[in-house]
Amino acid sequence: MCAIFGLLQQQAFNFHELNAVSAVLRHRGPDDEGFAIFNQANGFLDIYGGKDTPHKSKSNQDISWFPDKKIPSEGFSRSGGLLLGHRRLSIIDLSVKAHQPMSDRLRRYWITYNGEIYNYVELRNELKTLGHNFLTESDTEVILAAYSEWGSECLSRFNGMWAIAIFDRMTANLFLARDRFGVKPLYYCNLGDRLAFGSEIKLFTCLSGWKSRADRQRLLDFAVWNISDHSKFTMFDGVLQLPPGHFISVNLSAFFLGGELPKFIAKKWYQLPTMISDLRGKAASEGLRTLLTDSIVLRMRSDVPIGSCLSGGLDSSSIVSLMGKIFRSGIKQEKSELHSFTARSYDKEFDEFAYAQSVIERAGTISHSVIPEPNLLFQTLDKLAWHNDEPFGSTSVFAQWCVFKMAFDSGVKVMLDGQGADEILGGYRGFFGANLAGILRRGALTSWYKEIRDLRNEVGFSTLRSCGYSAAYLMPSLIGFLGRFDGRSYADKEWIAQSSQDIFQMDPFLAAGSRCGSIKEMSIAQVTTTNLPMLLHWEDRNSMAHSVEARVPFLDYRVVEFCLSLIDDEKVGGGVSKKVLRNSMRGIVPDAVLDRRDKMGFVTAESLWMCRDEPKLFRAAIAEAVEKFPNIFSTKLVDQFDQTLDGKRPFDHRYWRAISISSWAKAFNVEI
Repeated sequence: MCAIFGLLQQQAFNFHELNAVSAVLRHRGPDDEGFAIFNQANGFLDIYGGKDTPHKSKSNQDISWFPDKKIPSEGFSRSGGLLLGHRRLSIIDLSVKAHQPMSDRLRRYWITYNGEIYNYVELRNELKTLGHNFLTESDTEVILAAYSEWGSECLSRFNGMWAIAIFDRMTANLFLARDRFGVKPLYYCNLGDRLAFGSEIKLFTCLSGWKSRADRQRLLDFAVWNISDHSKFTMFDGVLQLPPGHFISVNLSAFFLGGELPKFIAKKWYQLPTMISDLRGKAASEGLRTLLTDSIVLRMRSDVPIGSCLSGGLDSSSIVSLMGKIFRSGIKQEKSELHSFTARSYDKEFDEFAYAQSVIERAGTISHSVIPEPNLLFQTLDKLAWHNDEPFGSTSVFAQWCVFKMAFDSGVKVMLDGQGADEILGGYRGFFGANLAGILRRGALTSWYKEIRDLRNEVGFSTLRSCGYSAAYLMPSLIGFLGRFDGRSYADKEWIAQSSQDIFQMDPFLAAGSRCGSIKEMSIAQVTTTNLPMLLHWEDRNSMAHSVEARVPFLDYRVVEFCLSLIDDEKVGGGVSKKVLRNSMRGIVPDAVLDRRDKMGFVTAESLWMCRDEPKLFRAAIAEAVEKFPNIFSTKLVDQFDQTLDGKRPFDHRYWRAISISSWAKAFNVEI
């Protein structure tokens, strides 16, 4: 798990600038750093280490890619061309031999890579039978061999998360690729006379020619609809991200001879399958349990201590319970301790620790807990804004930040987490609406009445609410009207500046197919567009801010494809969500967790923080956002917050989004 970065330019590289880029990404990889400069026209290759690069020793004399000199602090390279850079967080093969950028023995293929290929052991064995030899125990070397053997087709053989840059010196081809679901990020930006790419947006701030401007459309999507990362565009004008499941392949021969910068054109290499499984009941639950267990076994491969986030909800409890079972079976003998990390609350209605405790006792974990507080939130806000690169939707991100900081402080370098389960298994409340609408579309009125009764009994939905959900997912155009009942930010326009109110006419959820009467279609929309990409963005930034690697077992592609292939009834119905997972974990996860129907996650008591604990702090921050950005927010936003404080208006996360936009603009000096 690391950071990668790259530059394409005709002019010589500025060493001071390269050092600045590496330094700004150091949190992602404090254990090592490296630089490689290529120019085919002049026929040279320069490789450098940095301040964090270990010294070359007798044990790595035969490693052709290991640098024997440090990058200068000032001055310029011999020429322009292609620069590949790397920051390393050592997880697999802790030796200096796994230094990056890495090459094959002949120095033809070079790679800088961020992520983990969990099935690298199996792939290495296969590649050995094809004649490949290996000098390290790293998965990075396996990727290089796989690319040299199969080309871009190697991606479909990988089970993991990655952002990869590979340069072929013989053909002058540059290859960039991102994993199926975008667990690991990859951004790029054209700066006029050069092109830059890398793991985080903040690296571009170190480069001359950078201007920090907001993409108004994307910013308003976030402010009103609470959505981000739903396209290749970011909230920074001119900064694009390689979409999940895509690659870029460009030939640099003409560029090396003084030609124009190449165009980055993304090509899709992964498509979710459309098959429908005939598995039902016990067969479905056993199939899921087998796949999820194997996914966790693979993601427990590590040469450093591992642990897991544990909220007390179904998803993280399933992971921790299975990890405990795996530990007891002796599969993970070399690491005798299993750690779990939980965010708590002083307010009982937001505290899930009683559920988490039952999992801790059964799995036998070493438990750690933290209580995020609003005062600390504001003390940390500048760091949060900087590390997350873009605004974030609620203070639950702060709770996640605190959990990963606690893991780092405890010496745990790898964490498993439950991201993706809700999207592939129908875990959100909106899936009840899709289910109700689907039943009505089939004309099954008796089943619809029964489902309304079950929702009332299981999760406390009133009949009026269930009817509202049914209508919203039958006729998505009603979503704005129905949102008025619970104060949704898209249901009234007054809080957004008059000049920006056109954003209310463009519902990105509707465009993505997320407001539909099919649980499967809604799942696909959430996985690919409306939900998961945003959550993975925050997961990546908050873990890597503390030099911790986050792994997500539910996003093993085999698990995702299996769950999406199941019929809707296996996932949602009878007032119960994620049915197949509950059934598969019976006897492994405590019944108290399996039978709970409320849903929280790493939440904070945000409404209480704003309205009870620190109303003056939050009000001042909201007022500052309105004052700084009158072309985005109306003064009505402050009035609405006052009404919320007085109990005259329901709480809504629009207030936090305004604060987050303001803090982001300050952190990056963004022109809006």
